[in-house]
Amino acid sequence: MKKLLLGFCLVLFAAGIVAAQANPGGTMYVSVKTVTLKSGTGFFAGNRGELQYGDRVTVVRVDGRFVEVKNANNVTGWTPTANLSARQVITGTSSTATAREVALAGKGFNQEVETSYRAQGNLNYADVDRVEAITVNENDLRRFLEEGRLSMGEN
Repeated sequence: MKKLLLGFCLVLFAAGIVAAQANPGGTMYVSVKTVTLKSGTGFFAGNRGELQYGDRVTVVRVDGRFVEVKNANNVTGWTPTANLSARQVITGTSSTATAREVALAGKGFNQEVETSYRAQGNLNYADVDRVEAITVNENDLRRFLEEGRLSMGEN
């Protein structure tokens, strides 16, 4: 129980550090390969533009784990704070992380962990790869949620 409580406190502490770095008027940098700027924080919010690794943005406002930013072309939009860094990132490297890889790393899953799992044998990654390859059209997903009377993920 103590380990769980300690882990929870560390996550809150880390989230607080990131949130503290995202201050209105402050400068941040894109720390993943690409970021889609959204018109809001909801899952189905419209796309306003795309940012690339290393792009400099100005923080407009912060709302929980999301931050509204403005790029050099004055395009504003929302993105999770985890996609940004307060430190300037060095561009030009081909080994940058995707937003998905950042999310997995935040859950403790990295190349070392994957290698360890593979070394254990009997793990069928083919099924995982097949499931990850499935894509769903946004309109079909919206219809599924509406017909099932499920939450649309909006704030």
